[in-house]
Amino acid sequence: MQADLTQRIAAHPKYQELKSKRSSFGWVLTIAMLVVYYGFILLVAFDKELLATRIGEGVTTWGMPIGLAVIIFTIVITAIYVRRANKEFDQLSDDINREVLQ
Repeated sequence: MQADLTQRIAAHPKYQELKSKRSSFGWVLTIAMLVVYYGFILLVAFDKELLATRIGEGVTTWGMPIGLAVIIFTIVITAIYVRRANKEFDQLSDDINREVLQ
């Protein structure tokens, strides 16, 4: 029974659509995060002077807002994924459950 159910789900066209969309969207967000993170690390490695440059007359350097931007970017892309998962991916999953378990 369990193997039959697994095969029916795996063969369902909406499951294939869900798997494809979720995977490709995940890779896009992963690549974006890698570019931002490793871009920051490369900046730390090769342009320390820029990161150590003060903003105005204060004590804050460019490294602080750039590092904060990396953290905020991580939160934003997580929110983007959660929003899409709650709208699109959950709907497809519910459709699959309804159609396969009938």
